[in-house]
Amino acid sequence: MKGRILITGVAGFLGSHLAEELLLRDYKVVGIDNFSTGKEKNLKKLKQSKNFTFIEADVSSNYFMALQNQLEDIDEIYHLASPASPAYYLKKPIDTIDANTLGTKNVLDLAQKNNAKVVYASTSEAYGDPLIHPQSEKYRGNVNTWGPRACYDESKRLGEVYCYLYYSLFNTKVKVARIFNTYSAGLANDDGRVISNFVNQALLNEDITVYGDGTQTRSFCYVTDTIRGLILMMEKESANGQIINIGNPKEYTILEMANLVKKLSNSKSRITFHPLPIDDPKQRKPDISKARKLLGWTPQVDVVDGLNKTITNYKNQIDSKE
Repeated sequence: MKGRILITGVAGFLGSHLAEELLLRDYKVVGIDNFSTGKEKNLKKLKQSKNFTFIEADVSSNYFMALQNQLEDIDEIYHLASPASPAYYLKKPIDTIDANTLGTKNVLDLAQKNNAKVVYASTSEAYGDPLIHPQSEKYRGNVNTWGPRACYDESKRLGEVYCYLYYSLFNTKVKVARIFNTYSAGLANDDGRVISNFVNQALLNEDITVYGDGTQTRSFCYVTDTIRGLILMMEKESANGQIINIGNPKEYTILEMANLVKKLSNSKSRITFHPLPIDDPKQRKPDISKARKLLGWTPQVDVVDGLNKTITNYKNQIDSKE
């Protein structure tokens, strides 16, 4: 049996996929979630493994700190606990800030106590509405502290500061992953992110809702590629004290993606246009040179292949409810 790993936010989209992969690799996994946005159903398969332990807790709470004796033999920590889509974090802005600030400090304190390694899940939102393209880790961003998205963007950035301080002051083995749009059928139907919205709308022949004129761009990474990148970050000593972009550099406009989803799903949906949300980034594309150099990582799943898998899985979910 390999080491013991803690995943915060284990009932979320990335957390549950990561836990499943680590269990397949014969690790013992302890998962923590407070079900703020995570789903109980995401734990169903994980709980079938004798190597999985679940603890319901909020990483920003005193209760989490009181659990430290139960977590004294943790070797690695993936800190994924946080709402990650506007549909969720706009409803719970203070909880989002707490998870990424107080929660991150608590996780780093646990790591320091156990001499454990940490991967902190940050976000491409740290770049704000970028003025350079593509975005490398050296870019400091074009951000707004006074707006509805700031609870997520800015708390993730402060979480990165905590990681920097624990690395530089205490030599904590921490790595920061700036994750770009990740997708698969594991995203909840009400998640509010581009792929989950478009695929569900297309399969139900509902209007596909595009915000703005659809010329804004995003880069979409299939979940297995993102998970592989996070695990490589944990494994590689060269990633200690580093911020690394994890995302697919293939760039699509939102309108291109809407048309592609419609085509692949043989949908009769109309594409409709709606006002652009405040501070919605106009361009988003990762420079992954650092990931290639330090991790030997590049995405392997083509967007069309990933979308076909996603559409098939969502269709099966819809059909099973009928």
